[in-house]
Amino acid sequence: MELLQGRIRDYAWGSRTAIARLQGRPVPSDGPEAELWLGAHPGAPATVDRDGSPVSLTELLIAEPDHWLGERLVGRFGIRLPFLLKVLAADAPLSLQAHPDAEQARAGHAADAERVNYVDPYHKPELLVALSDFDALCGFRDPAESAAAIAAFGVPALEPVVAALRGGPAGLREAVRLLLSWPAAERSGLVADVLAAEVAGPDAALARGLAVDYPADPGVLVALLLHHVRLTPGEAIWMPAGNLHAYLRGTGVEIMAASDNVLRGGLTPKRVDVDELLRVLRFEVLDEPVVTPVPVGPGVVTWPVPVEDFALHRVELAAGDPAVRLALPGPRVVLCPTGGLTVDDGVGTVVLAPGQAAVGSASAGPLVILGEGQAYVASCALS
Repeated sequence: MELLQGRIRDYAWGSRTAIARLQGRPVPSDGPEAELWLGAHPGAPATVDRDGSPVSLTELLIAEPDHWLGERLVGRFGIRLPFLLKVLAADAPLSLQAHPDAEQARAGHAADAERVNYVDPYHKPELLVALSDFDALCGFRDPAESAAAIAAFGVPALEPVVAALRGGPAGLREAVRLLLSWPAAERSGLVADVLAAEVAGPDAALARGLAVDYPADPGVLVALLLHHVRLTPGEAIWMPAGNLHAYLRGTGVEIMAASDNVLRGGLTPKRVDVDELLRVLRFEVLDEPVVTPVPVGPGVVTWPVPVEDFALHRVELAAGDPAVRLALPGPRVVLCPTGGLTVDDGVGTVVLAPGQAAVGSASAGPLVILGEGQAYVASCALS
């Protein structure tokens, strides 16, 4: 194992306190700090020290793929780290978005010469585990509930949307199409009419809160078609291909397949390709958006997901607990959000303080983690 220096992304919706506090730096930070990237994504690869100078993890993987990735992983994913581990700290809503499945990504990338929607040929499933209380929108809820919420505003122009939703799951596609195709010149008036309605309750509160940042965005109403999820620390949400979702506020550990393919669906000034989004979305009700951790050993839990690109484990150790041994395939990235931990893979040993991370190669042995604190361990899930 060796220390891994992550890269901070300064997107406007980021917190000025969460990542800085995690790393023991003064707060507030000089600017927004939205994400801490701990991987080999070409957009912001993490680095390791080589003779006093930082070298990107991407360069190391390319130079020694069998050592860092292993023959099986290279055969399955190519010379690339197939996952990206992040700390995500949202102080304002992110865009509504969805991601293509693997086949859609390959076909879309091959056909998208301008790289408008498909910048790479990979899918982008995501898992987010809350470090703090975390608000998100995730997956379609019962359309009858959405119909009742939108009908309560009493806005006549929304009656076709309500009618579509009252048709059950089969009407979800039409409801989304109607809202996202709303004439641009009429969008601010639509949101204003919704805000003017004297309606109480969580749905109205959600719409009013989103409208503060997006007063002319029909995504304010699309949000009411989704589950509004409030995670407590340790709970997670899983975003497979075609799942419409948005992070609203909070800090979490996110692991995802390493891709930049995003199709937006509102709550953004960026481009929304309605036709392509409708093609990718899965118009089905998500019965339970929250994923609870599954114990797999003393002090170790995971959140099982049906992909090979990544797996995420959390190790929690109290003072005096025996070391935890994890035999996980491929390269491993370890993040320590709290406490102090020693991590050894038979090749190297690192001591991690809060906010620090380490990386180990596929050619190393099982991880042995000792100390008092918490670690999130990212790996591949090849069987």
